[in-house]
Amino acid sequence: MLTESVINLCGLHHQTSVVKSARSCLSPIRMPGSLPAVCEAAWPKDVGIIAMEVYFPSQYVEQAELEEFDGVGAGKYTVGLGQARMGFCSDREDIGSLCLTVVQRLMERSGLSYESVGRLEVGTETIIDKSKSTKTVLMQLFEESGNTDVEGVDTTNACYGGTAALFNAVNWVESSSWDGRYALVVAGDIAVYATGSARPTGGAGAVAMLVGPNAPLAFERGLRGTHMQHAYDFYKPDMVSEYPVVDGKLSIQCYLSALDRCYSVYRNKIHAQWQREGLDKRCSLEDFGFMVFHSPYCKLVQKSLARLMLNDFLCHHSPDTQSGPFSGLEAFRDVKIEDTYFDRDVEKAFMKASSEAFESKTKASLLISNQNGNMYTPSVYGCLASVLAQHTPQQLAGQRIGVFSYGSGFAATLYSIKVTQDATPGSALDKLVSSLCDLQARLDSRKKVSPDVFAQNMKLREETHHLANYIPQGSVEELFPGTWYLTRVDEKHRRQYVRRSMNDDRPLEAGLITSCITAEVCFSNWCLFHMILM
Repeated sequence: MLTESVINLCGLHHQTSVVKSARSCLSPIRMPGSLPAVCEAAWPKDVGIIAMEVYFPSQYVEQAELEEFDGVGAGKYTVGLGQARMGFCSDREDIGSLCLTVVQRLMERSGLSYESVGRLEVGTETIIDKSKSTKTVLMQLFEESGNTDVEGVDTTNACYGGTAALFNAVNWVESSSWDGRYALVVAGDIAVYATGSARPTGGAGAVAMLVGPNAPLAFERGLRGTHMQHAYDFYKPDMVSEYPVVDGKLSIQCYLSALDRCYSVYRNKIHAQWQREGLDKRCSLEDFGFMVFHSPYCKLVQKSLARLMLNDFLCHHSPDTQSGPFSGLEAFRDVKIEDTYFDRDVEKAFMKASSEAFESKTKASLLISNQNGNMYTPSVYGCLASVLAQHTPQQLAGQRIGVFSYGSGFAATLYSIKVTQDATPGSALDKLVSSLCDLQARLDSRKKVSPDVFAQNMKLREETHHLANYIPQGSVEELFPGTWYLTRVDEKHRRQYVRRSMNDDRPLEAGLITSCITAEVCFSNWCLFHMILM
């Protein structure tokens, strides 16, 4: 047994129920947002994201090499799409294993007890069962704690499911249903395409987010612009295949039109809020410190930021076209925004006009997207994590982060997050940023494989998708330590998982671990984690 002082050093706070002694409210090691219900009489404040964890596969293919392998022109994927590398999964990983890995990693690195979670939601479009939710698979991690009082199930609508799940979690904390515990949101997907022009826009990964009050990333209440409409731009009607049906041109038009409409609704709402506060101003890109987008591919994100500047320009009563960001744009004053989705002149002019804004507000968000590809539901949250990983707490403090989430079919929301002003060492923001600062190192630690090996893996996944009585063939040794993986699918399609040991010696079976496996392993991980940060 570790001594109490070592456990305190490790940052553990085993909150066994929401009615635990009020003494826990005074604990200096308590995570922000973990205030038990008996200690919080007022409406929860600053509800938002307290902690984040990102998982991506341990292998990738270079997009430049994929261009040559596919016989397309040099730069088609790297310049035209803005993609450098694409992560992918072997048949050893599925949506269940991705989510198991990212959740356990978040819980261990945060030093949290599974008893402290009261809601767990999963957003995914990687469906392996038409009835059983991925969330139920994750409940294996809660068995040792005995906590079965956990609300929430899966949410599905293409890449928007993670955002819908996140909104559900925030709404729960802000509602009369909240019991004082954390909400945990998981967005995860495996994005794969049939051989052809869409294949290089794939990727895979998962993001887990801890939600509660007093958060360093607080959702701005009432500031959401949503647009939902029916379209067949991207959908998956074939239940025996992982591959979608994609109308590429329509998909881009739906994405950009949703962005226009969400931005318009958001600006109207924030303008009304400012009027109530006595402020006479209009919302524009200048009001966002950072702007992150769902990223099917990086070049579309750059075009999307230019699109917001186009909206600002067309809505401005008298834009200065002689100097400043709108300089030289007078020829586009009378264009109709719905006619500009594929107008190359408009696109080129506003991408140039918004280049500085892109560099300062959005480029950093594309780290994971550029290096790992499109993760579907986690995509926009991988972009958010990328911003946090590449800036100091002082650079982030007080900033407004705009977030645009899009899912085909289609559903979209633009909302904003306000970063806390407290950037002091040891603050909630400092801990959040520190926990993500190893993203680049983790991306660099992956194994590069040839396009031929990548194609073989895609063929294997295609041939074995949804097979019963199947044992995966992929290498376990290639997985990151601590990764959950699939061991078999039995004759009744029941899936069995184990976890690769953090020490690379033996797998750790589901249901046989605590929130930190053992106190000794937790302490070891904590020490290693903080050595990395030093």
